[in-house]
Amino acid sequence: MEEDQQILIGFDYALASPEVLEILLDDIEDPATVDEIARANTGRPEVLLMVLHHPDTPEEVRAFITGILQVPVPVVSREKSEVPQEMRRESLTTKIQRLTVSARVQLALKGGREIRGILARDSNKEVMFSVLDNAKITNPEIELIVKSRSALEEALRRISRNREWMRSYAIVQGLVTNPKTPPGIAVTHVSDLKTKDLFILEKNKNVSEAVRLAAKKLLHARKPR
Repeated sequence: MEEDQQILIGFDYALASPEVLEILLDDIEDPATVDEIARANTGRPEVLLMVLHHPDTPEEVRAFITGILQVPVPVVSREKSEVPQEMRRESLTTKIQRLTVSARVQLALKGGREIRGILARDSNKEVMFSVLDNAKITNPEIELIVKSRSALEEALRRISRNREWMRSYAIVQGLVTNPKTPPGIAVTHVSDLKTKDLFILEKNKNVSEAVRLAAKKLLHARKPR
């Protein structure tokens, strides 16, 4: 946990590369973030120009930047591109894959939902942990992670220790039924499942024998006498 906290504390928009900031701007969830990026980079004209000409930059931020740079307010089309969502995601994925691990960690900590979705499948542990550290990550996103066969075992362990996430039945069920979840953790949460799901779990050949046996024993215990 100490290592993860150091990564989180060390993130600074003023130190982030232009490539990272450009990707962040393409997946902004909160317009206030654009203002934070601009104010943190008043000494980096190349970053301010990038923010200034981005179509999603709020007008008040645009005015702030033109005041700093002493340039006219540009005319920027705010019409959304007609690029299909799938092609846009592929383009975003390609840009992210070109980044270093430290850059992907920065994106994971501050990125929007689409960025988080891409980085949640990253094979690097630091990147995956940083996705989980993102303050805006939602339960449905955690549910997708615990149901993924490519999820890292370390990530599943960490999710299992988060009480808030484990209040979600869908997350608990996904964790128990994921073959990548360590049996010791999965068995602990078998008793949280509904009877109808225990019947399915008992026959699930993808999970460990210990998990299936725990489901079988619990079904027997719940059987009316």
